[in-house]
Amino acid sequence: MPRAAFLARRSYRRRRLIDAARMLPLFGAVGLALPLLWQSGDPADAAGGGGAARTGLLLFGLWFALIGAAALIARLLRVLPGDEREPE
Repeated sequence: MPRAAFLARRSYRRRRLIDAARMLPLFGAVGLALPLLWQSGDPADAAGGGGAARTGLLLFGLWFALIGAAALIARLLRVLPGDEREPE
């Protein structure tokens, strides 16, 4: 007899949150690397635009956003109950 493809809503949400927690470092690495790749080596570009300061603010803003996202995911994982399955 084939098993039903239905997953309990709470366990499905918990698994997706765990997936998001696992992907957060990857998103952070890509997000932190992009502003560094956007920097041009031409000193004339940095003279009028404040590129280094803007890049620094962007990096720290992204860093704080990652901390906030990790805290939110941790809080949601604490609130949602675990799988109701018994250990095999």
